Amino acid sequence: MQHFNIAIDGPAGAGKSTIAKAVAARLGFIYVDTGAMYRAMALYFLRNGIDPSDEAAIEAACGQVDITIHYQDGAQQVILNGENVSGLIRTEEVGNMASATSVYLPVRRKLVELQQQLAKTADVIMDGRDIGTCVLPHAQAKIYLTASTAVRAGRRFKELQAKGQECDLEAIEKDIKERDYRDMHREHSPLMQAEDAVYLDTSEMNIDQVLDRIIGIAGERGLN
Repeated sequence: MQHFNIAIDGPAGAGKSTIAKAVAARLGFIYVDTGAMYRAMALYFLRNGIDPSDEAAIEAACGQVDITIHYQDGAQQVILNGENVSGLIRTEEVGNMASATSVYLPVRRKLVELQQQLAKTADVIMDGRDIGTCVLPHAQAKIYLTASTAVRAGRRFKELQAKGQECDLEAIEKDIKERDYRDMHREHSPLMQAEDAVYLDTSEMNIDQVLDRIIGIAGERGLN
């Protein structure tokens, strides 16, 4: 049985994770939280006393790690070498280790391998910057999700305000533009639209319209 995969790529602030989670809920797919997988690997490094600056030790440790994701009662469960670590990966210490070690190519290669394995065993939706081009190049449905920098900055501004944080709209938009440039010009797996991806600008769309469009695209690409 061939499983159906949906890949969503796009720049920062495009709402990829929010949309991907909602699509997964509607379709009964597994939403692959790639960030949680990086955190699970970071937890393994911490438990084994590996220095985040020791690239050789990190590369060697990657071969000892197996990480997968499944859902139980609608909640995501992250499994590290057979252990459910969902409640252990959200600490600041794990986050800092994940940030420090995610820059290494061996870490990325290992997680891409695990993500590809997961996509072969379940109907999944994944979001990021290189899902359709590198991680799931054979995904049946690919979407390049974006919006104008002004719209993305406005959404981020409202999010921060809702959390009671002081913020500056112009500074947020400037940061988004700089991040776009970095993502599109990075050495490994730069952000770009896959040749067979549907370009979807959500600047004038609400969430329900975006969900309906993506589910429609999946249907057009063979999802029953």
